[in-house]
Amino acid sequence: MQEMVRLERLTKRFGAVQAVDDVSFSVARGEVLGFLGPNGAGKSTTMRMLTGYILPTSGTARVAGFDVVQSPREAKRRIGYLPEGAPAYGDMTPLAFLRFVGAMRGLAGADLERRLREAIARTSLEEAALRPIDTLSKGFRRRVGLAQAILHDPPVLVLDEPTDGLDPNQKHEVRKLIKEMSSGKAIIVSTHILEEVDAVCDRAVIIARGRIVADARPEELRRRSPAHNAVRLTIDRAREEEATAALRAINAVREVRPLERVNGTATLLVLPVDGADLGAAVAGLLHERGIRVEHLTVEPGRLDEVFRALTASRPS
Repeated sequence: MQEMVRLERLTKRFGAVQAVDDVSFSVARGEVLGFLGPNGAGKSTTMRMLTGYILPTSGTARVAGFDVVQSPREAKRRIGYLPEGAPAYGDMTPLAFLRFVGAMRGLAGADLERRLREAIARTSLEEAALRPIDTLSKGFRRRVGLAQAILHDPPVLVLDEPTDGLDPNQKHEVRKLIKEMSSGKAIIVSTHILEEVDAVCDRAVIIARGRIVADARPEELRRRSPAHNAVRLTIDRAREEEATAALRAINAVREVRPLERVNGTATLLVLPVDGADLGAAVAGLLHERGIRVEHLTVEPGRLDEVFRALTASRPS
């Protein structure tokens, strides 16, 4: 795949504060990268350096081969940026604002009008297109920001919290749009919302205290979770103690944890040692003992556990 974005040892200091510390990663065309971290981790500062809004203290950022410091215009022409807060001119209508942005992007005439129609339709802004932006809800203002980012059909999209302020249906539509656009673009989605990773991202980079602490596909991150390959099962409450004792005797079982007891049933979570595959062994053992299983699932692992472990630990 063609590499469209490359950050190499990107660093930003604000006085004595090291906001971004030696960050390096790349994004290819056709890839959606989730850039994750808790509030204050350095996500927005990194995005602002990549898009040329602030200069790095050291390191480089390239967009489609153009250095954002040495060739800022060429780099910015290839970027669509939805910044944090989606700033806009509040006294303008979305249509007027997008027409202004399009003109600044060099669009004109029939091409501009076509792009306006497409951007408004793709972000479902039709009903708000002629109302002042200051009168719109946070969700609509967010969609105006997204519309200006995609207006010129850039090969690189940098989206800082793209679903912030949207209701569940609006989030679904924005995530669907990101997936639809992903085949021809390199897309970076900066977020602290883990469900965004499952919904749209091919890969995740996690940052904490300004430094990258993980760079992997979501399924690889889940394998780091203590719950990876854990077995959740529901059985007859009367046989809970017997089942728990038998399951604890399996060599690859680390722990059997009771979860809930409802209507004569008990739900247990069987945690493996080092992510061992327990499903067949657990099901086989209970079958041998004649313990009827009402429900059994194997967990892929929990991103929230991995995220907390990576971002909450202190550096050595």
